[in-house]
Amino acid sequence: MNLKMWFKALRIIPRLSGEEWNKLDVISRWLVSTRAAVLVMTFFSAAIAGLLTALAGEFVLWKWLLLTIGLVFAHATNNLLNDYTDFKRGVDKDNYFRTQYGPQPLQSGLMSERELLTYAAITGLIALAAGLPLVILNGWIAWALLAAGVVFVLFYTWPLKYIGLGEIAVILIWGPLMVAGGYFVITGQWNWNVAIASLPYALGPTSVLFGKHIDKLDQDKAKGIHTLPVILGEKAARYVVLVMIALMYLLVGYLILIGYFSPVMAIVLVGLTALPGLWKMYQAPKPKEEPADLPKGIWPLYFSAASFGHNRRYGTFFLLGLILELVLKAILK
Repeated sequence: MNLKMWFKALRIIPRLSGEEWNKLDVISRWLVSTRAAVLVMTFFSAAIAGLLTALAGEFVLWKWLLLTIGLVFAHATNNLLNDYTDFKRGVDKDNYFRTQYGPQPLQSGLMSERELLTYAAITGLIALAAGLPLVILNGWIAWALLAAGVVFVLFYTWPLKYIGLGEIAVILIWGPLMVAGGYFVITGQWNWNVAIASLPYALGPTSVLFGKHIDKLDQDKAKGIHTLPVILGEKAARYVVLVMIALMYLLVGYLILIGYFSPVMAIVLVGLTALPGLWKMYQAPKPKEEPADLPKGIWPLYFSAASFGHNRRYGTFFLLGLILELVLKAILK
């Protein structure tokens, strides 16, 4: 058991040598190979779903726990299958972007195909076991949501990412599917205001993915991977991210105006403290060389790292706003 590595893998994507990998326990290997640091984005969506059900007076703890386990383990399964698919298609050869910011277990020789597929199978079965009771309880809409989730887990890397649909898939997954779908399987009710309320946070993970695809645009283009930044072009893609970030705040303002949120949700504006540097970065192309002021261990991540930092801050205050909504509701009761 290596608690220090567990916490490290939950904060960043560690860069490890083969010797260091061999010393890891099975949990540490799972956390590193699933890129656990990014799983926090899925936890945030599950937490938002749970808090929205609490605001509606419909929160059920055991259902929320199953939802959270199912979503986080489904995301982890997707990350494992992404690496497997890219490895089999030869994408990660020749020092490709993925191998530069963290160990790609197969390409780096840290795991065999059989080992990775075993990890993926066990992780996927845990996700399925957690999700099935919720689906069985909620009928055909829940089955449709599960089917959509399975499609995204299995086919995000190929073909969706290759034909400019990966980014669209992500906003649907982290928004309506995880949050509104999570709300549905806990309460048994579909709520369109919840679906709208899911979008401000969902734009965050989408901005992170857009940033990563801009970071590796030239490499993707050379390998025939037509992400949206490849299709739109580097400059247009950078400005699309800025629009998405602006919408993260404007949509909350809209939900306050229509009365779905109270004014306490304006606390998300604290996330704007991360905006000046982020805004400045996205207004210029990615530097050819690592900037001297970039924290060590980040490069070649650049736009994606900045978007990830903003998304964590925004998500934290979004959750805090929902908690304050609950406190206010209890006081006014």
